[in-house]
Amino acid sequence: MDTGAGTTALAGRKEFIGLAVLALPTILVALDISVLYLALPHLSGDLGASSVQQLWITDIYGFLVAGLLITMGNVGDRIGRKRLLMIGGAAFGVVSVLAAYSTSPEMLMVMRALLGVAGATIMPSTMSLIAVMFQNPKQYGMAMGVWMGCFMGGAALGPILGGVLLEFFWWGSVFLIGVPVMAILLVLGPKVLPEFKNPHAGRVDPTSVVLSLVAILPIIYGLKQVSHDGASALPIVAIVVGVVCTVVFLRRQKRLDSPLLDLGLFRNRTFSSALSMTVAAGFIAGNQLFVYMYLQSVEGLSPVATALWLVLPALCTLVMIQVAPLLARRFPPGRVIAIGLVVSALGFLLLTQLDGTGNNVPLLITGLVIANLGMGPLSGLCAALAMQSAPMEKLGSAAGMTATSGEFGIAMGVAVLGTVGTTLYRNTIEVDPAVPAAQAHAAAESIAGAQSVAGSLPAADAGNLLDSAYQAITTSVHGTAIGSAIIVAAAAVVAVIGLRNVPATGQQAETNAEDTDTADTAAQPAV
Repeated sequence: MDTGAGTTALAGRKEFIGLAVLALPTILVALDISVLYLALPHLSGDLGASSVQQLWITDIYGFLVAGLLITMGNVGDRIGRKRLLMIGGAAFGVVSVLAAYSTSPEMLMVMRALLGVAGATIMPSTMSLIAVMFQNPKQYGMAMGVWMGCFMGGAALGPILGGVLLEFFWWGSVFLIGVPVMAILLVLGPKVLPEFKNPHAGRVDPTSVVLSLVAILPIIYGLKQVSHDGASALPIVAIVVGVVCTVVFLRRQKRLDSPLLDLGLFRNRTFSSALSMTVAAGFIAGNQLFVYMYLQSVEGLSPVATALWLVLPALCTLVMIQVAPLLARRFPPGRVIAIGLVVSALGFLLLTQLDGTGNNVPLLITGLVIANLGMGPLSGLCAALAMQSAPMEKLGSAAGMTATSGEFGIAMGVAVLGTVGTTLYRNTIEVDPAVPAAQAHAAAESIAGAQSVAGSLPAADAGNLLDSAYQAITTSVHGTAIGSAIIVAAAAVVAVIGLRNVPATGQQAETNAEDTDTADTAAQPAV
């Protein structure tokens, strides 16, 4: 971060305790995105939720987190980042209890929405507080690596933890995890976390807040609907509305003296490059959908077994997130990220060697391990690079934009790669003309539909249909893997060009130390 001077003050015990305190809500916010995957059938049965209500119960949390990140990051700059974190943490804990004991689908949807609002206060607050606490470049890289590892680890642990809790407790227990976590934050946070706000910040512009929501939410909603159901009138209209509102929002920000989104940050090449690569990292999430389908259909694994197999690639990412800041101390981060992305592209290309006959789990996991190891440096360094390139008084806003870029990348990836994979499936599967039209349509729509239809066919016909469906979903994996490889290769080019002037953090620290020593010497009286 740009502090205006070389700063080498090392963080001490208090700051590291503060980092541990910030890690807990970070894990929780990410965990709540995916923890409902396995709990949804249970809560739907108890509450009588329709399929549409189930969709909103699952998605409304992520929608509001993504839609309010920029606003909440900006609010933190104005009222104080610790204060906003404490308010959000208290709200998250209270609403978690209400969500756990919801008595109707409508109540649970409202509680999930409020959790999204609270979650949006936590992410930018934790990121910007870390930047205040760890001003030495080496320590800051390490601290942001811990933060990113906690966020990604929480998302990966969500389905697994949800499955374990459901073995012993009722569905509401997945929400009660948040209560002790937020209690720790509220007790220890005021003692170990610093406060910081922009002393010259103006008032929050309510019109900009509304415009930011109606710009981001319709786009993310439209992209998700396209990925689920294909292109149709409603999601296309939503995307168009979002794009129009985005243009109006950006024009308004240029006119305001105290904008909600400081467009001046994008003039910094490091900041804009880091955000572009963060979008790319989120984009390849669209490949995961077809990997899940492949493991559960072609390989015949259960949802829990699938989640457990995917723990290893996730752990590889977490390890590389921690290793990347160490590498960036000796080598320029642009080079570290670019090499990692080339490795990641090779891992994705390895997935094109899968076939539709099964017994390919070792090959698939190997490809994902290589791909995830290569993505680790990007995940571990880009957020820190974006934050380091922003002025201290704009860190909340920078954190909000960084987190939003990741959410936007995920939505784009699920929509674009989801559409590619679905189109490949539909164009590849072959259904016997003798199969009734309605069943043939269901089989051609998805692998789940093909498996359902096969259950009602004679054994020989069922076998032929499933063989074709398995080959089709394998083709989907191939296509989305190639798309992912292209995306990460493009991100590697951005890393080489956009970060070419960013030195290794070790060199930054040495330069800052020399500057500080010179300043101290000059300040001493002559003898």
